Amino acid sequence: MGLQRANVTIIHPDLGIGGAERLIIDVALALQNRGHRVTIYTSHRDKAHCFDEARDGTLDVRVRGNSLFPAHVCGRLHILMAALRQLHLTVSLLSELSGKGHSKDAEDDRDDIFIVDQLPACVPFLKSFGRPRESKRQRILFYCHFPDQLLARRDEGGSLLRLAKVLYRFPFDWFEGWAMSASDRVVANSKFSRGVVRDVFGSERLGDVEVVYPCVDMDLGNKLPEKTKEDPLWNGKKILLSINRFERKKDMALAIRAYNGLGPEKRKGTRLVIAGGYDNRVNENVQYHQELDKLATSLGLKTATSKTVVSALSIPDDIDVLFLLSVPGAFKDTLLEQSKLLLYTPINEHFGIVPVEAMRVGLPVLASNTGGPLETIVEGETGWLRDAHADDEWTAVIDKALYGLSPKDVKRMAAAGKIRAEQEFSLTAMGDRLEEEISTMLTADRRPFNGWQQVFAMLALVGAILAVIAAILFRAM
Repeated sequence: MGLQRANVTIIHPDLGIGGAERLIIDVALALQNRGHRVTIYTSHRDKAHCFDEARDGTLDVRVRGNSLFPAHVCGRLHILMAALRQLHLTVSLLSELSGKGHSKDAEDDRDDIFIVDQLPACVPFLKSFGRPRESKRQRILFYCHFPDQLLARRDEGGSLLRLAKVLYRFPFDWFEGWAMSASDRVVANSKFSRGVVRDVFGSERLGDVEVVYPCVDMDLGNKLPEKTKEDPLWNGKKILLSINRFERKKDMALAIRAYNGLGPEKRKGTRLVIAGGYDNRVNENVQYHQELDKLATSLGLKTATSKTVVSALSIPDDIDVLFLLSVPGAFKDTLLEQSKLLLYTPINEHFGIVPVEAMRVGLPVLASNTGGPLETIVEGETGWLRDAHADDEWTAVIDKALYGLSPKDVKRMAAAGKIRAEQEFSLTAMGDRLEEEISTMLTADRRPFNGWQQVFAMLALVGAILAVIAAILFRAM
């Protein structure tokens, strides 16, 4: 017997274009397809820079908590502003759920499920003030991608500035674990992430942390237009593809160096396409694109940058490396379908949805032998795993994918990739796991939470820390 239909409210900080955003969209789709009423609340959505389902009416997306606090203050205080924006969103959400602007209908008899990801600031407030309706159950599921405190940069600037950053982050690091512990159940996006979560927060604090893998919509792999095969991109060049956000930690420079290692002769008739999330508002995106372009040209590779599909399709034939900024979903699928190999360069990626998207259409993957790819890629069957610090190993695999595989090998790997994506990482598989976790959560008592006295103690400590930071910064000026 399946899970009884529920009202599912998803809270996500920013519905841009990235792996975390794709995951939460798929969570919403998986549950909505099963008859649950799903609403996504977010503090930011740019309709010109988000996934189609977040703007075309497929999903009910509501923007709240974006009018009082900015996303940052002079490029600083991102985590503080994100937490304040989410709390503002939570006030609006609870007001709507209590009846203001929230229509009453037959679906109000359903259980209420909150799914929160990335930022847990709202969880204690939902637990304390989002009271369940009479005879109805209410539970909070936190979907953890990776502990935020491990993503924060603390090694920039001089010693005094680094000390100030450590002091600034301390209350937020404590708050992250405290807030997550208020949820009724925690799941992670991979076994790798689960291990890190347990190490950072402890199993006793969060209970049993299970894994719900992100997914891809397998139907898309069957809906690619046949004309793409009859009209190959760039006159049939052999395409090597790298897809990621333009961030230094994604290390797309590895793809450029490994491609350059082929040498001029083997690069003839090929092209490296580096595509991914790019936002002009994000300085790192702008700077890293410039760094990658500079690296490629310093190696003697000819480069071009396109922001539209039309301009990308019309670039000169002699371009070795093409940068595609914020590639549309439909064109990304075409690239995946027509490429010879996906180069997935990040080290210790928490999960990595792009390799699964590649396997969905039968494209083999070369990835770092760390993190999530260890769980998605089967060596020699759906792709290869290599040391991201060994450029020559990556070049050797590129050579093999371009020139060393027989047509029979190519078909075998394509079939293996599609089967693995279908069995382990489809929208259906994700929906099954989500409903299992929600059912387990509903049949158990709500996790007790009595931690507010700790907050008052922490507020006093924060005040003292802020005073110390101010003194440090004053001395550094």
